[in-house]
Amino acid sequence: MMERHNGLDAVFDALAGARRREIVLALGRQPRSISQLAAMQDMSLPAIHKHIRVLEDAGLVIRRKFGRTTILALRRGPLGALQDWVLQFHPYWGDERETLENYAQAMGNDHRSDD
Repeated sequence: MMERHNGLDAVFDALAGARRREIVLALGRQPRSISQLAAMQDMSLPAIHKHIRVLEDAGLVIRRKFGRTTILALRRGPLGALQDWVLQFHPYWGDERETLENYAQAMGNDHRSDD
């Protein structure tokens, strides 16, 4: 079984939705009220609340109440964990042909060293 990465599965699940990615992008620019996010997404308040709940469960969003207004802000910690996970693949970046050629060359070297 693959090792779980401290909530990384929840972050991937939360970011799988285009609307939630747009919310994260908007909150990355500045904190916003739930009403502002609903208007930006052209969504009803009940619908935006469902998306916000998924983002909160993944630890991506925090909420603060100021009077009657709820303001949401982005929590960058889970995005940092996501970035760390993605960066482990940095040595393999490049075009696919280059990666396959490097792998084939390495395999050829391994077989020669076994002789």
